[in-house]
Amino acid sequence: MQYIETDIQGVFIIEPKVFKDARGYFMEAWKQADFEQHIGKIDFIQDNESKSSYGVLRGLHYQKGDLCQAKLVRVIKGRVLDVAVDLRRSSSTFGQHVMVELSEENKRQFFIPRGFAHGFLVLSDEAIFTYKVDNVYAPQAEAGIRWNDPQLGIEWPIDPKEVQTSEKDLKQPLFADAEYFE
Repeated sequence: MQYIETDIQGVFIIEPKVFKDARGYFMEAWKQADFEQHIGKIDFIQDNESKSSYGVLRGLHYQKGDLCQAKLVRVIKGRVLDVAVDLRRSSSTFGQHVMVELSEENKRQFFIPRGFAHGFLVLSDEAIFTYKVDNVYAPQAEAGIRWNDPQLGIEWPIDPKEVQTSEKDLKQPLFADAEYFE
């Protein structure tokens, strides 16, 4: 696997080696020793999966305090635009974001450390999205930022009228009013 650190320290794009032939393909989706060598020790404790249709935008979500989560995300079917926003107040990239396309074709993965808000937009008819987390879901610690906050400058590639999101995500605070990490 190739580990590519993005412009924001600690955020990585991971490109697996894919072996294709007439029967299909084979790849290692995750290898603990490799991951620890390039990124560090993360104790993933749970795998999650979602299925969404075109225009669904999930995010920008995070958990606060001791219940925050690191995530390793990928797409099994379809294509999404995945975004991580740096919420670490002490970081030189505080408030900046990284955006990467994940698809069943490119098989890329995206590692998002603790201290980030995360979201994705489905660009294909449907997408199956999977992710590993290093902490359990804790409703009392959940938080978010409005996906279309102009201060973030995220250029979502579809008409905002086509975006489908939850009522809860529509009511998320703006970045300026969000809770940050130290």
